[in-house]
Amino acid sequence: MAKRPVVDEEKCTGCGTCEAIAEGCFQLNEETEKAMVKDPCTSSEDEIQEAIDTCPEEAISWA
Repeated sequence: MAKRPVVDEEKCTGCGTCEAIAEGCFQLNEETEKAMVKDPCTSSEDEIQEAIDTCPEEAISWA
């Protein structure tokens, strides 16, 4: 995977939408209660893009 998803913790509200869409890629950090990239190789680029497009805070992007 050439592109990597990145979560902007400043914008993230921890809603869990990204985790629901691309479960293997994203998870909520129990300490910060914000989303984090767990393993982008477990989700397809299309799933990650859907998580990016669906994020209500626009906190996820490609690096």
